[in-house]
Amino acid sequence: MKIIDRFQIPKKQFAVLIDPDKLSDDQFENIGKLSQKAGVNFLFVGGSLLTSDTLFRSIKILKENCNIPVVLFPGNTYQVSRNADALLFLSLISGRNPDMLIGMHVISAPYIKLSGVETVPTGYMLIDSGKPTSVTYMSNSLPIPHDKNDIAACTAMAGEMLGLRVIFMDAGSGAGVTISEDMVRFVKSSIEIPLIVGGGIKTPKKARQILEAGADTIVVGNHFEKNPEDIFLFMDEVHHQNI
Repeated sequence: MKIIDRFQIPKKQFAVLIDPDKLSDDQFENIGKLSQKAGVNFLFVGGSLLTSDTLFRSIKILKENCNIPVVLFPGNTYQVSRNADALLFLSLISGRNPDMLIGMHVISAPYIKLSGVETVPTGYMLIDSGKPTSVTYMSNSLPIPHDKNDIAACTAMAGEMLGLRVIFMDAGSGAGVTISEDMVRFVKSSIEIPLIVGGGIKTPKKARQILEAGADTIVVGNHFEKNPEDIFLFMDEVHHQNI
């Protein structure tokens, strides 16, 4: 099954986000094994800025220890690897930086096509989290204000009308606050394509609230760098939503 089809499955799903710069080989192995045991749906790999040449190796270790689809979540055009299962081809529709809307895509498209990696056309929306994040700085764009549900919904609708296959709302790594349930609910009611929500989801309770508000897939990353065993607690909430 193609990865894009997996996102279309009518059930709640869970993605663990892994930054190759922040984990050791042993931690990659442990995360892979725990995710497999817990029943995680996706492993997202990438970061706003990678300072070490660990992308290929981290994916290799993950795939040796689980059979979960590994999906690239690239922060720039250099974060492409042939050994991934798919790549979120992100268009930053919440901002007005042309490089993040189409410019970098033109540069990377030939290499991605040659790599054979499946692409998932994704409308990426940054939502203000109460403090500056790496992704807002690196993307040189302003996030959508936390309380502007109408702007978020109209942006998501525009992305859908442009033919994007998935909407990803993100408060960013280390977000001060999560995206509000009201915004998630409003955006989800405005589109018919899958909605991914990430950033600042630090507890199973918050995961449940975001899922109940309408997120199809939730993404959690930073929390598991120090608390990998908590993957089971978060996955329990996802399972509960699918009963």
